[in-house]
Amino acid sequence: MSYDRSELSLPHRQNGRVPSPTAHRPPPLAPASERPGSGTRQRSWSSYHRALRVLRRACRWQRRVATFVALGYFAVFLTLTVRAPAFMARPAPGGLPTGLLLAVVQIPVTWLAVLLFEYSARRFVDPLARRVSQYARPAGGDGRAQA
Repeated sequence: MSYDRSELSLPHRQNGRVPSPTAHRPPPLAPASERPGSGTRQRSWSSYHRALRVLRRACRWQRRVATFVALGYFAVFLTLTVRAPAFMARPAPGGLPTGLLLAVVQIPVTWLAVLLFEYSARRFVDPLARRVSQYARPAGGDGRAQA
């Protein structure tokens, strides 16, 4: 589940300034009648559609990793409870039974999954979402619908 980030990187700074959003907007597609082979509909994979597909893929990957962390630990805990009850009843350091200690540790593991989800959202998904919204803005307006 990897994806190519080469085309979707954020605009690079030029002379200490970030270029305007319209500087990276792809040129509009030519009308179908002017395109070669206009008799058949060509599939357009413009940068907007590519960015949207990569954003969806990144969101799916993010959900899977966070879910695996939280539910994976819980599944291991349940498996140990069923398959190794003697191990779970053995006292752990501090005098608590190992099963109770592992049950209490599940709270920090769940918080870790939430923090991992938020970190990956800020680091990988949010820049892709900004890129998609950059392509979705109208070319000459402020984003409001015209009546």
